[in-house]
Formats: sequence, C-alpha cells, structure tokens
Amino acid sequence: MSGDFLALAQPGVQQLSPYVPGKPVDELARELDIDPARIVKLASNENPLGASPKALAAIREALAELTRYPDGNGFALKTLLAEQCRVELNQVTLGNGSNDILELVARAYLAPGLNAVFSEHAFAVYPIVTQAIGADARVIPARDWGHDLPAMLAAIDANTRVVFIANPNNPTGTWFSAEALDEFLQDVPASVLVVLDEAYIEYAEGSDLPDGLDFLAAYPNLLVSRTFSKAYGLAALRVGYGLSTAVVADVLNRVRQPFNVNSLALAAACAALQDDEYLAESRRLNEAGMQQLEAGFRELGLGWIPSRGNFICVDLGRSAAPIFQGLLREGVIVRPVANYGMPNHLRITVGLPAENSRFLEALSKVLTRG
Repeated sequence: MSGDFLALAQPGVQQLSPYVPGKPVDELARELDIDPARIVKLASNENPLGASPKALAAIREALAELTRYPDGNGFALKTLLAEQCRVELNQVTLGNGSNDILELVARAYLAPGLNAVFSEHAFAVYPIVTQAIGADARVIPARDWGHDLPAMLAAIDANTRVVFIANPNNPTGTWFSAEALDEFLQDVPASVLVVLDEAYIEYAEGSDLPDGLDFLAAYPNLLVSRTFSKAYGLAALRVGYGLSTAVVADVLNRVRQPFNVNSLALAAACAALQDDEYLAESRRLNEAGMQQLEAGFRELGLGWIPSRGNFICVDLGRSAAPIFQGLLREGVIVRPVANYGMPNHLRITVGLPAENSRFLEALSKVLTRG
C-alpha cells in the first residue's frame, strides 16, 4: 500500500512549484552539444569578475581545517559586519545565503492563519518560505513593475506578521526612495516585521536608493537582509546575513540550523568584506556593462526596465519563450521571467564587456530570424 505523498503534504507546499535556477553551462553543453567554452551565462546575477583574490587566499588557508566544524557563532565575520554596519554583535544573524535569513523569518514568525505581504514581480523565495510554513501569501499588484508601498501598507491586517520588500527588487531592478521607505515604516504596525531585502544594495552606492542600515535604530520592527553572493562574488559558498534588533536576532538564532555557514564561506566572506578594491571594481564594471546593454537595446528598438541591480529586464514586446530558446541555441543563457508574471521579458545579468557584446549579437540574430 502506498500513499499519495503530494496529497499528504501540507496545502501550502502542494501549491508551490520548485525554484528553478538559471540553466548551468554544463547542462546546456550536453543538451545542444555545444563547447562549454563558447557558452555565455548571464542568467543568475553572478559577479563576472570571479572571486576576490583575498577571498581565494583565505579559502586556501582554511582548507587545512576541513575536518573541524565551523564556528557556529561566526564570531569573526559577525564582528566585522557589526563594525562595518554600525550595529552591535548581537544584532547580526548569519545565513546560508540571504535566502536562509528569509526562511528563518518565516519559520519564526509565520504559521497557518497568519500572512505575509509582498509585491507582484518580487523574489520567488518570498512565496516559497511563506507557503511552506502554511501561512497565506498576500501578493500586491505592482506599480510600474515595482513595489506599490501604499497598497502594501493597506493590505496589512491583524493577521499579518511579515512584510517582504526588496530594494532594488529582483527580477525587475526597480527601487524606491528613502522618503518612500521612511513613510512606509512610519505607518507599519509595530507588531509587523518588515524584511528589507538588500541583496543588490552594494551596486547602488551613491544612487538615489536608501541605505536600510540608516533606519534600523528608528524602527525596531525592521530587519535588513544582505548577501555575499552578488557584489562580493561568493555565490557558490552561500553566505548572507540579517541585521535587526538583538531581540529579533535572538529569535532567529533559536530556529537557525547549527553550523549553517561553512568554514570556507566564513573565511572568504571576512576577506571579501575587507577588499575595497574588488568591490569598487565590481561596481565600475557593472555601471559600464549596464550602459552597454541599454545602448544595445536602444539600437535594437527594444524597451527595458531601468535597474539598480547587476541585471536588467528587456521587453521583447511579445512572448520571450522562443527568443530565450533561440539564445540557448546560440550558446547564450539568460533568464526567462514568465514565472514572475513577465512573459514578454528576459532578465540579463550584466557580464564582462565581451559577454555583453556576445549576448547583444546573439539577440540581434535571433530577433532577425523572427
């Protein structure tokens, strides 16, 4: 006798679809018999620079201790983060990527009968962590592809425990101002935890985006999540962090898995955090690459959504699915975003200049073929 293990899963899980990552280079090479060296991957918002040399050196040094468990408290990394982010040590929570922080929040504060509020076209992990707990997901229609903060505020009710907002937002790249964030936080009930997802904030330095850290002291119900996967170039190691009040951090640490950040990730993150030259070059490369892609779209007569991340969504004016497939046949991997309610768009990670050129040439060829 066998059971229907889909039907036995809790209802929120039954309604979910598994997260689909960007197609790996090796997978495309196998499928289409393409030389992997010819494939350009601009699908997963990875840093095209490669890892910081200082981070690589730290990893090599840490290899000798692979038989030992990591520091479960991540003292060295938390100390550096506390100093750089102007918070106390007990306000820092480390995660296996910032996704882990989002899941810790859901596990700690959501349950059946409660709800989380987030925007349409927002990061796919928000509904995953919400529905996996059995809580209700309140998805608020976007405004100009971005967060409609007044509408999100109006959706909060007595059963709301968490609001997820992203600045910049993934996959759209949209953003909101410091004034808009402050007005929103002023009106959110004190009993609702606001998670400000700043996975791409390092790319926006000097722009018109607010720094979430500037709001922590004024709003005890604010948690800022960040990651080393993007601007710091450590996506494979999965290390992120949350900054909040000490009380919220204590709650999250009660549900955090032991040793959730491995030793190599801890060592590399400490080194990357102190490599100012690498971060500055990441920003410079991203700004130049964004201009290159926008100029290419303009030349092809295509629209796009202005972005403050390390990616940009191009509007193809029709279903993006066949164009995505055509690009794959050209050896170029980008990200379709129909699952985000954007069937006419493709999301393109900003790559190295030659990678951006290769993508634009392939896109022109595919569009010409129709």
